[in-house]
Amino acid sequence: MKEIYLDNSATTALSEAAKRAMAEAMEVYGNPSSLHAAGNRAKDLLETARREIAATLGVRRPEAGELVFTAGGSEGDNLAAVGTAMAKPRRRGGRIITTDSEHAGLENALRALEGQGFEVVRVPTRNGVLDLDRFSDALNEKTFLVSLMAVNNETGARYDVARAFALAKAFREDIVTHTDAVQAYLRMPLNPKTLRADLITVSAHKVHGPKGVGALYVSPEARKRRDLVPVIHGGGQEAGLRSGTENLIGIAGFAAAAKEGYAAMGETVARLASLRALAEEAVADLPVRVNRPAGDRAPHILNLTVPNIRSETLLHALSARGIYVSNGSACSSHSAHPSASLAAFGLSPAEIASSIRVSFCETNTESDVRAFADALREEIARLVKINR
Repeated sequence: MKEIYLDNSATTALSEAAKRAMAEAMEVYGNPSSLHAAGNRAKDLLETARREIAATLGVRRPEAGELVFTAGGSEGDNLAAVGTAMAKPRRRGGRIITTDSEHAGLENALRALEGQGFEVVRVPTRNGVLDLDRFSDALNEKTFLVSLMAVNNETGARYDVARAFALAKAFREDIVTHTDAVQAYLRMPLNPKTLRADLITVSAHKVHGPKGVGALYVSPEARKRRDLVPVIHGGGQEAGLRSGTENLIGIAGFAAAAKEGYAAMGETVARLASLRALAEEAVADLPVRVNRPAGDRAPHILNLTVPNIRSETLLHALSARGIYVSNGSACSSHSAHPSASLAAFGLSPAEIASSIRVSFCETNTESDVRAFADALREEIARLVKINR
């Protein structure tokens, strides 16, 4: 049975380039912090990877602390939120503005900060559109952090973070701006200067790199203002912002995948958009609703509601046929609570319980899409018959 993997927003397969780079890095056994020759070889590999990943964000010569390696997107979001909140005593009890549809990696960090007395304002994103009027109204003198995801991981909605960040900086230049760009990375151009972003979270395993490694971009302005403090303390690696010996093997794989993906980004985006359009066309005659964002959207994510069939049931039925999709964020797949992102989008609890996410990568084919649509058609007919 051929397997068709359509859950690329959860994770992607390792690229051959990443595998090769990781195999080569396994032979570089020194600690990057050691001062001898073996350590220097490891340090050289680390800094080469840092430059290659920074270049994909338009940063050609990253300064110390401008790209901080983390264990993934959730840690990057925690460092951005908690590290900013704790950086200065005057921020205690201050305001953070975010969306009502953030990934759990950020949302749960913000809930923890709320428990410590910080105020969090969640701006609506109904139909996948960030409410910029409500955002503007939320800005006040107590605001010190704006954290808005660039692309929603469940609906594919692209939020206008550039406009929101411009509004924040016009209100007060020292407001820290952060975007969780995990789903946007290498699926749309990301440049901190264009976005007016002080902090950007990215992750390797969404772009054919390994799991367990990511990075947080930190702008020179944020470093100059000392806007960020570490949340992991120890030996002071990563310019003092993230202690712990760097995951050199993972970082090498990340850099190889990022470099390859960045070079092909234009072609990839076009291909992914074509696959998504084909999928929408292929399910058009089915009793399925496409949860299409009203504004811009990423090319690789498609969210569908299949009324009266629970998404978990449909997911397992497709899985038995070797077709893999999801019913939302992989990080929240075992949660008993309905998806906050889909609720914010405007779906009812019943609709949320009947929604699946299909997400593509560049190795998917048109035949994969047609096979998915055919299997979906047959499984809907079978499950409807059973439920009568």
